[in-house]
Amino acid sequence: QVQLVESGGGLVQAGGSLRLSCAASGKNFRSYAMGWFRQAPGKEREFVGFVSWSGITTYYADSVKGRFTISRDNAANTVYLQMNSLKPEDTGVYYCAAGDQGLTYYNPSEYDYWGRGTQVIVSS
Repeated sequence: QVQLVESGGGLVQAGGSLRLSCAASGKNFRSYAMGWFRQAPGKEREFVGFVSWSGITTYYADSVKGRFTISRDNAANTVYLQMNSLKPEDTGVYYCAAGDQGLTYYNPSEYDYWGRGTQVIVSS
C-alpha cells in the first residue's frame, strides 16, 4: 500500500506560481505511475498531469501544457507539480494519485491510491 499526502497549495494571484508536493510512504513507490488531478466546485475531477515510474514519460492536459511541469524524486518518495502562469480557472483541490504501470493515465478510476488533496485558489 501507498499513502499519499499533498502540500503546497494556497492563495495566489493570477500569473503567479505554486509548487505542489506529494509525499508518499509505503513500499515500492518507485514502481508506481503517478498522476495529478484537480476538482473545481461543482465539477468532476479532471486530469492534470502524469509521470511514469522512471520520470521519463510525462503527459499533460491541454489546459495546462506549457505552464505546469510534473516531476518525481524516487529517492525522496515525492512527486512535484510546478505550476506557473496560474489562471483563475486553475482553482480547485489538487490530488495526487498512484497506480500501476500501463494504466490509462487520464482516467482517475484506474489509479489505486489517492491523497486527500490540497486547495489552490487563484484570484483574478
